[in-house]
Amino acid sequence: MSLKTPASNDQVITDFAARLRGTAIRPEDEGYDDARTVWNAMIDEHPALIVQCAGAADVISAVNFAREHDYTISVKGGGHNIAGRAVQDDALTIDLSQLNSVRVDPDAKTARVEPGVVLNELDHETQAFGLATPVGYNSRTGIAGLTLGGGWGWLSRKYGLTVDNLRSADVVTADGELVHASEDENEDLFWGLRGGGGNFGIVTSFEFQLHEVGPTVLSGPIVHPLEDAAAVLSEYREYATEAPNDATVWFVVRHAPPLEVIPEEWHGRKVLILAAFYAGDMEDGERVLQPLRDIGDPVADAIGPHPYAGWQGAFDGLAPAGNRNYWKSHNFVEMTDGMIENFVEYGERIPSELTEIACAQLGGAINDLPVDATAYPHRNATFTMNVHTQWEDPAQDAECIAWARDLHEAMTPHATGGVYANFVPEEVGDEQAAYRENYDRLVAVKNEWDPENVFHLNHNVEPSE
Repeated sequence: MSLKTPASNDQVITDFAARLRGTAIRPEDEGYDDARTVWNAMIDEHPALIVQCAGAADVISAVNFAREHDYTISVKGGGHNIAGRAVQDDALTIDLSQLNSVRVDPDAKTARVEPGVVLNELDHETQAFGLATPVGYNSRTGIAGLTLGGGWGWLSRKYGLTVDNLRSADVVTADGELVHASEDENEDLFWGLRGGGGNFGIVTSFEFQLHEVGPTVLSGPIVHPLEDAAAVLSEYREYATEAPNDATVWFVVRHAPPLEVIPEEWHGRKVLILAAFYAGDMEDGERVLQPLRDIGDPVADAIGPHPYAGWQGAFDGLAPAGNRNYWKSHNFVEMTDGMIENFVEYGERIPSELTEIACAQLGGAINDLPVDATAYPHRNATFTMNVHTQWEDPAQDAECIAWARDLHEAMTPHATGGVYANFVPEEVGDEQAAYRENYDRLVAVKNEWDPENVFHLNHNVEPSE
């Protein structure tokens, strides 16, 4: 059946909507603007139809309907994505945000998680049993996009990536079939899902391995004046080299946010923040983190016992929905003097009070696996820089984007040439940098599972057939 005329459009979509347990939203329907809006305000797309799925059956129906009627498919999870590929003009958006159940098996230490879940919902359920799995550092992030890109956070140096803790997944394929993927079933698809993005299908259920964590952990920020950043980062670099896998310390260069732990006279001034986390015994953590606390003369030190779930969401307020965002990212195997100089130089001329240069400490268990263990290839990185350029006024677009790109270019000589797929802001490009040595194998998986490139609104692996 064709969708050539508005009349046939209306009737065909009405009939399709009646077969759903969820909801089909058209541009003229109430709630359409809310449904098409994503976290990054720079994305302003108008899908032709938004299907808010209530279960895997709705996902299957939506995929089949889109293919039958030649809609481009976009897939929207529960959180945020810098590139905004969840929506596109004239596409059919398969919205998974209402699929938000979490089922924990405390005896097996596993969790079955639907794709609309955001991290604070997952942590809420798992922490009821003193369990957790490595996930991202912003608790409003969606589990689906995080996992499909690789996923790392405060627990990763001890327990690996999110995908290293993925045991299985249920996937709706381009043919509208529901298949199971694991180490023992559809192994090639399972390999590709672990870092290859949304290229191969729509995951309707993830199964994760859980670990004993919390409910209280040692964590907190240490705040230094930006003018001390070069000296502090030089000592931090030495600390990070020797730190055990239980310890993870990231740093951020930005204007000091109005947090209670930071003296009010420092609010709005440029600072270097060391964010520290210890995954093991509290007393051991006090001993391990003390040398970090002894560095320099900080204006604030709020390291102490915190609920794990609370620490996971401690910085959520610094990246609210509705601001304009542009990110640039690099991976590094070491921190050089030139990098430290760039952190300070570009920190001194940050273009907005909302912008930050963030650098995560990786390594540890992440790097214990070989490059080809999963689709995520960056097993040599010990640091990742993400330039969180964030502002509110569209008049600042050119200035903020140019600053981010300049910093990215200045850091290129120090970097591996790889980039975390979830941090790529452009709609297209950087696939080779994101998938690196594993790209050709991903093409083979794409040829098998999506040879017509039905799922291409992502950091796309193009089929060769």
